[in-house]
Amino acid sequence: MRRSLILPYFKISVPSRFMPENKKQYSPKPGLHPRNKHKERYDFELLAESCPELKTFVQANAYGNESIDFFNPQAVKMLNKALLSHFYGISSWDIPEGYLCPPIPGRADYIHHIAELISGRTGDSTNIRCLDIGIGANCVYPIIGVSEYGWSFVGSDIDPVSIRSAQQIVDANDGLKGKVELRLQVNPASIFQGIIREGERFDLTICNPPFHASQAEAQAGTVRKLKNLKQQKAVKTVLNFGGQHNELWTAGGEEQFVRNMIAESKQFAHSCRWFSTLISKESNLRGVYKSLEKAGAKTVKTIPMEQGNKTSRIVAWSYFSL
Repeated sequence: MRRSLILPYFKISVPSRFMPENKKQYSPKPGLHPRNKHKERYDFELLAESCPELKTFVQANAYGNESIDFFNPQAVKMLNKALLSHFYGISSWDIPEGYLCPPIPGRADYIHHIAELISGRTGDSTNIRCLDIGIGANCVYPIIGVSEYGWSFVGSDIDPVSIRSAQQIVDANDGLKGKVELRLQVNPASIFQGIIREGERFDLTICNPPFHASQAEAQAGTVRKLKNLKQQKAVKTVLNFGGQHNELWTAGGEEQFVRNMIAESKQFAHSCRWFSTLISKESNLRGVYKSLEKAGAKTVKTIPMEQGNKTSRIVAWSYFSL
């Protein structure tokens, strides 16, 4: 069995079968992925040409540079709309009020890193079929994957509103038609069951799991973030990137969700070449690795990612020796 775990940052004990044969070759580059189109500062003048509605929210920041108020949900939404239009050719994009409006650079990083995993350093890939677990109302992962690599996607979600919103985005953009299929997960306790059909094959699954274990925990985390960023007491919880309960929290939090995903993935071991998920919290890795060992994963890789001051990672596993 090939041992191929990437662990440049993690100071935790993991099973030896997951340790890399040569750690030095996995030195990560700082910051966003080299192919990420969002490495440079935003050119708000240029972005406003793609999305005129953005102009209303552009203002000079404390340093005299053009920016937006990133604590204003509407400003963040217009920025996302402009980015998707300018960089990915999306002419029509919208999400229902209160739904997750994810940071585009981070979503792009996941796609670029996982493309490199399945296709080597160049990321070149053709005829890749990807399952997006929890596509959300925004449809962002398929938008980037289709635009950057020409992949096709199946997107699942437990929320009918999210499925309808994502379908509207697909229907409104010719580049997505025939490339993205939406499926409603009718059993919230299941992840792959009811979505992966008999005899169906995928090259890859991706997932951005709910992070928090409860609504109270999610609100407390947001208050801490706002307090740290604004350096003042945050008295009101405002989710600048939005998010419904199924997008932000789940029983047991991120670790339990991923462990459930791993256990269920074993039933579909031959239906997919690579399973993958984001892991935001480093302390969750120990339990995730134990679940992977118990499930009998033959190949496991951990890919570190950096976005400003935020560090996260992708954990990918396969039941094949790759």
